[in-house]
Amino acid sequence: MLELAGIIILGIIAQWVAWRLKLPAILPLILIGLIVGPIATLYTEDGSKLIEPIWNGTKGLFPGDGLYYFVSLAISIILFEGGLTLKRSEIANVGPVITKLITLGSTVTFFGAGIAAHYIFGLSWQISFLFSALIIVTGPTVITPILRNIPLKKDVSAVLKWEGILIDPIGALVAVLVFEFISVGEGSAFTQTALIEFGKILLFGTTFGFTFAHALAFAIKKNFIPHYLMNVVSLSVVLLVFVESDIFAHESGLLAVVVMGMVMGNMNLPNIKELLYFKESLSVLLISILFILLAANINISDLELLYNWQTVVLFSIVVFLIRPLGVLLSTQGSGLKINEKLFIGWVGPRGIVAAGIASLFGSKLLAKGEPGAEYITPLVFMIVLGTVLLNATTARLFAKLVGVFLTKSEGILVIGASKVSRLIANYLRKNNRHVVVIDNNQTNIDKAKKLGIEAMTANIYSDSLADNIELNDMGYLMALTGNSDINKYAIETFKHQFGENGAFRIVDVEEMNDPENNPQEGLFSHTDDFIKLTDAARKYPSINEIALTDKEQYQSLIEISQADEDIIPLFLKDDRGDLKIISAMDKANYDIKAGYKLVYLGKVFDTDQA
Repeated sequence: MLELAGIIILGIIAQWVAWRLKLPAILPLILIGLIVGPIATLYTEDGSKLIEPIWNGTKGLFPGDGLYYFVSLAISIILFEGGLTLKRSEIANVGPVITKLITLGSTVTFFGAGIAAHYIFGLSWQISFLFSALIIVTGPTVITPILRNIPLKKDVSAVLKWEGILIDPIGALVAVLVFEFISVGEGSAFTQTALIEFGKILLFGTTFGFTFAHALAFAIKKNFIPHYLMNVVSLSVVLLVFVESDIFAHESGLLAVVVMGMVMGNMNLPNIKELLYFKESLSVLLISILFILLAANINISDLELLYNWQTVVLFSIVVFLIRPLGVLLSTQGSGLKINEKLFIGWVGPRGIVAAGIASLFGSKLLAKGEPGAEYITPLVFMIVLGTVLLNATTARLFAKLVGVFLTKSEGILVIGASKVSRLIANYLRKNNRHVVVIDNNQTNIDKAKKLGIEAMTANIYSDSLADNIELNDMGYLMALTGNSDINKYAIETFKHQFGENGAFRIVDVEEMNDPENNPQEGLFSHTDDFIKLTDAARKYPSINEIALTDKEQYQSLIEISQADEDIIPLFLKDDRGDLKIISAMDKANYDIKAGYKLVYLGKVFDTDQA
């Protein structure tokens, strides 16, 4: 009981430390697992581990194959959650670079790492290619924490994020297939029996995943499952699919749950986000337990296998040759610059799927007496720990070194997707500013997307907003909702992360009627609240520009707008086309030169007045 409680407590502590230090959680988790596992044998009185995952007759958590079963079920849940995040529409938008990375890039890694492992360690071709299949995956759980703290161009962050999400199930599938070839090949990985098993995995994995996804979706849509049971019923169905598929075709369960997750993730299901949040929380707990268990299960003898020059050579080839080569080949002909390609080639940390399946398959092949199987788990853990440690400590420095680090974030995050927000965001987009609109109203988000605006459904009170690496280049924050509490919360919570160059919100009714106590972050003016903005946008749904000659003319126009509720100044555009948000506090204090323009919402200025 003490060991089990200790694993959970240490796991959550490691997650918190990782969050606090802005590191991938996998790093402290593996280190804790090694300290309480193989390293503990060096300092305990009886030479035993503090945590022994497998029962050895006197001590241990899981008897027999119990650890294998637990790892299998846990990975099935993690992969299902990964499948839920895959949206066809988002895959279509990330471009051909992602497609090449998960196909051509994976192929380069598979054959390159396999050949390197074979000749450096003298492993059989089967074991070598199982190792290479396992290290194909990168994984969003390790890439996201690294990129979250590095301001990058949106396309660079998107490439790394989506590669990590899409390649997880692909790497798992390749590893499963190679393992099956080894298991049934009887000395040859390409026997007729192996090919039959390969077909069975594809057939039963896709069939079970597709069928149960639609069955569960039907039950949810028809309200056959009460709301309070939806998450746990979904969890039980995932486990059922994994187990049943595995019964019909050994090792097909992983493919089945990935397919099930992908199918459900692309359906219009009610409460799908709630299901995803539940699975994310469960995945965090399982990842915390798994990494400590798997690392603790390694023996000192396994670590001694890596204490040689071959390990350094293999790691160097995988990280400094194979990964960059795969990226350079995959990005040929793309719009990415050479420095962006170099950075993508540098960042490639491996995650939970690689470590989990390696431990799972390594122990099974070792039990069968497969020559070289003892190298699988330690070699993969070496790649996982080494790449995470390398990227977590050097990614920011390397980004600055190759020139992809954004020294100043110019993107604009707009909170609220009402008609006013859409008009403003569309104008900014047409003026070559990276603007993102967020709202929890799906209808408004859909309207924004139809205009070509980058928009996402998000809850301002959710922690996931701060974790979104696609918002790394946001330097301005504009809160434009009709709820003053939401606007104030957005400014207070996210001004340091998304508003380093300026964080603004529209004033509320009370502030509008009390000009002496207007906020410093007031947007546009002290007399224009959400209602006035909405009325102006309803009557005159356009953003206009008027040329300026000097400061006197600008101040005259400001006075006219204050007397006319249908004219609301928004921005100043200088002679180079750069935009400056007009703040309510200093709207009259700007230096105006010939060639400047006043950008405003509403009725066109009377040229005689102007």
